[in-house]
Amino acid sequence: MSDINPLLFITETDTVELLHWPEVIACLAAAYAAPAEPAAVPPRVVARKGGAWLRMLAAMPAGKHMGAKIIARALTPQLSYLMPLWDRQTAELVCLIDAKHITDLRTAGTTAMAADRILPKKPLRVALLGSSHEAQAHAAAIAAVRSIAALRVFSPTPASREKCARRFAVELNIDCIASDSPQSAIEGADLILCAARARGEIPILEGAWLKPGVMVASIGSTLPEQIEVDPDVICRAEVIVADVPAEVMHETGDLLAAARAGVAFADKVISLHDLVQGRRAAVQRADNIVLFKSVGSALQDMAVAELCLEKARSRGFGTELPVGLTVKGKKQGST
Repeated sequence: MSDINPLLFITETDTVELLHWPEVIACLAAAYAAPAEPAAVPPRVVARKGGAWLRMLAAMPAGKHMGAKIIARALTPQLSYLMPLWDRQTAELVCLIDAKHITDLRTAGTTAMAADRILPKKPLRVALLGSSHEAQAHAAAIAAVRSIAALRVFSPTPASREKCARRFAVELNIDCIASDSPQSAIEGADLILCAARARGEIPILEGAWLKPGVMVASIGSTLPEQIEVDPDVICRAEVIVADVPAEVMHETGDLLAAARAGVAFADKVISLHDLVQGRRAAVQRADNIVLFKSVGSALQDMAVAELCLEKARSRGFGTELPVGLTVKGKKQGST
């Protein structure tokens, strides 16, 4: 018998079975409540060639493991997500995780965690711009932290928005309407969830449409060539809460376009760490607009991945692999 843990492969199906909103959101809150260590969560790295790219986000948080998420975008284009985790004390590779569902959970869970701290404590009227898995994860995550009074859904594809609206009308037992335009979807909303970039990288949300008293969460634009909200959204926001401030300001198409348009925003940006730890405030009021802008962080990935690994081990999930890596001259293997 080996004296080390077996190398586990945790499938997307496993992650769906193991992970649920309350504990995911709680582990993300705990990650942001811990002291920020920039050297332990370095900037992402992106390799590009033609229309394909490979992105890596690495982190060494406060837990027992260190790891990375690697996202591969093919020429087709299609995406795949892989997370290897190593034991920080021994350098043993302990698991490989198909991280597509983890990405949806950590992105939406982080938004919900931020929104719960920013928005007034009341039932929310929510607008969902997008109907993808990631967009729907955001609606579900918000419902885990707040009562939703009404939900309006816009997607450029009528069948998709109708299907999404039907899902949440049943699951949440609320008034849920498919809207035929983003303008009608956001009417009267307390929270606007932007999770779908417009075709041709034309902004899906314009600042001129916004009324004071609304929070906007933008998560669909994470690279310089991607645009989701227009410069006027950035201009009108009183405060911009960013999960990774440097990347939000300098590597997202939204903020780059705002800078080119002459919008000054650097003094408005606060970090999610500062918000969670109480050093800076971002309170939604009847007379202001608050923007939450997320590009995703390996800190979020690692928080959810460690939770997933812990639950997989305790519940006997995952496939043990008969191979491993060589560590300190010894072959890592399984039982």
